[in-house]
Amino acid sequence: MTNHDSNGGTTIKHRHRQEGPQKHVIAFIFSIVLTLIAFASVAAGGVNTAFTVLLLLVMAVLQVLVQLGYWMHLKDKGHMIPILFMAGGFFVAGLAIIAALYWMWW
Repeated sequence: MTNHDSNGGTTIKHRHRQEGPQKHVIAFIFSIVLTLIAFASVAAGGVNTAFTVLLLLVMAVLQVLVQLGYWMHLKDKGHMIPILFMAGGFFVAGLAIIAALYWMWW
């Protein structure tokens, strides 16, 4: 798609690519599957507690990535600044947790 500007030159107008509902449906189904896996691991009861906790943590991290990537659109171009601020926040929060644990157990 081209347009002519007032100086006689040609400008190229880029269209914003629309994202259809297919990816949102897939992300929603993936979120439901992650939730069902986490629920099943706890409901099973006979599974090792350490394995269940580790599985829940992995499911939680995957769920956060799906939520941020597809529902908050952080996978799209132009979202590097929010990603950097969130990474900085996670870093500071992690340091605060480590410092608190170190302080309590010292």
